[in-house]
Amino acid sequence: MQEDSEKSSTRVSDTELNSLDAEKENKESQNNFLELLPIEISLQIFSQLDVQSLCRASMTCRSWNHIIKESDSLWEPHCLALKDVFKREVDNDRKSGYSWMDTLQRNYQKSKMKRDWLSGRYSNLSSPLSLPEKMYSMDADTWGEILEEELKRDAKKITNRSHNLEKLKLK
Repeated sequence: MQEDSEKSSTRVSDTELNSLDAEKENKESQNNFLELLPIEISLQIFSQLDVQSLCRASMTCRSWNHIIKESDSLWEPHCLALKDVFKREVDNDRKSGYSWMDTLQRNYQKSKMKRDWLSGRYSNLSSPLSLPEKMYSMDADTWGEILEEELKRDAKKITNRSHNLEKLKLK
């Protein structure tokens, strides 16, 4: 009789466990509203995110990670935005068969650095300590573009100084 009682309590605890597992899965499913939506709608939602938000969303759960990583169309517009800065690199990566996501990953940090250089962020470095923490390799053409921009900035400064000197002389 005691054995029957133990078997009965075991069955109850197994049933309770199964119920708890089902309840947990149900809650997870309710929290993941994207699983309830058609994939096209999920992709439309994710397409509204910037690169950083898209990367963060991919770390939220497995289903989001799968949708984001497997949907090359989400990465294409972000990659095309890089193309303004790294046209050769993006074109070469695509010709080599890299996905839009891989192309973006390969060139994103380099593009940020190039933009900073081209914008003049590093124009007035007083020491090597003022350089960015992490440098990325860039080809000779890219460094040539950066040098041209630096020379244009210097020429503009010289022109502005000479105009200011002329104004002072006229006073």
